[in-house]
Amino acid sequence: MRSTKTILVVAALALQAGAYASPLEDAIASDYPYLDGLFKHLHLNPELSLQEFKTSDRMAEEMSALGFEVTRNIGKTGLVGLMRNGRGPTLMIRADMDGLPVQEKSGLDYSSKATQVNLEGMEMPVMHACGHDMHMTTLIGVARRMVELKDEWSGTLMLVAQPAEEAGGGALGMVADDIYGQVGRPDFALALHVIAKYPAGKIAFSDGLMYSSADSVKITVRGVATHGASPQLGRDPVYIGSLIVVALQGIVTREVSPIEPALITVGAFRGGSAPNVIADNARLDITVRANTEKTRYQLLDSIKRVAENTARAAGVPDDLLPIVEVLSEGAPTTTNDAALARRVREAMLGGMGADAFVDWRQTDMGAEDFPDLVNVDPPIPSVYFEVGGTPPEDLEAGTWAGHHSPLFKIVPEPAIRKGVEAMTLSALELLKKP
Repeated sequence: MRSTKTILVVAALALQAGAYASPLEDAIASDYPYLDGLFKHLHLNPELSLQEFKTSDRMAEEMSALGFEVTRNIGKTGLVGLMRNGRGPTLMIRADMDGLPVQEKSGLDYSSKATQVNLEGMEMPVMHACGHDMHMTTLIGVARRMVELKDEWSGTLMLVAQPAEEAGGGALGMVADDIYGQVGRPDFALALHVIAKYPAGKIAFSDGLMYSSADSVKITVRGVATHGASPQLGRDPVYIGSLIVVALQGIVTREVSPIEPALITVGAFRGGSAPNVIADNARLDITVRANTEKTRYQLLDSIKRVAENTARAAGVPDDLLPIVEVLSEGAPTTTNDAALARRVREAMLGGMGADAFVDWRQTDMGAEDFPDLVNVDPPIPSVYFEVGGTPPEDLEAGTWAGHHSPLFKIVPEPAIRKGVEAMTLSALELLKKP
């Protein structure tokens, strides 16, 4: 028979080696076959932004079956599930639902073959190329754990399934539909994103900035049409648009501090219809990214000034200056509440250990519309964290695909299990009994 001292030593060594499983880990592992089935169903049946009808139905069914009070059709296809469990704060946990118009080429046995007619009437392939299937599955996994652990927390758990993160405007749509007037305002908000660049199951987040802002800008360059052989009789919008494309880069390189991240990308340039015709208009479609709200609005203001004055320099009269439109679906910077981030991290550390984490790092200027749910008056303290989705050996070999790629895929089990564990530990901390 082993002595108590021996058992404690063995347990300590197992914990150091990562072999120890907590009761929460065991419960999630036992529940994983169910979650795996849900994940694969969602992956096989993706839907486009604001057309997540069947996805919304499934999320409502999952929440209702667990005893959540479900409110549908917030922001068109969005929904909220509420579980009231005595007095205490309200915690919102959000997951996004929409897929992308991408044809899947991942090679997975459960690859999407889905197609859907988009809002413009075009039939498109559809794929979960950004991990929203993992986000929804994790949300339901957390819900299942919190129901089983109702004796350990007090307050209200608010689950949000949000539409149209990819196309933008989904969070704003739910706010415009008075989500908080309908179901109540949360005291805290949490969300996560699976990330391909990190090892599967590893957690990463900061005490501040997580993602850049993102705005879409449309510039309609107006000119005077004429024959291609007589350019002096008109004003060429393709030429003027080309000047604007080049001039816009001077905003980033000469107006913004070189140590302040900023990005202006002209993703599309459309103009003209024939080689011997100078058209009367051209169009630039632009994405604008920044890491602070100050720089964000500096870029947007400068784009209008540069476009107009470049056209003036090319001889365009004031009544034909470019029309600069900032589209309404822009996303602000995603920035964690520092105090709440530290509290959530301590809860995860206590339950998962330091080995569960990797250092957060910003490697691109991706954006999220989650801030539109929490940047209300007054703001709702929030934390957004990331969960790795790629096997370490694939990261080392470089055989992994980024988000929005037709080759994108994650290894679901470690990502979902650790996502559920991290989010459940956070929820238990924020809703702990006094």
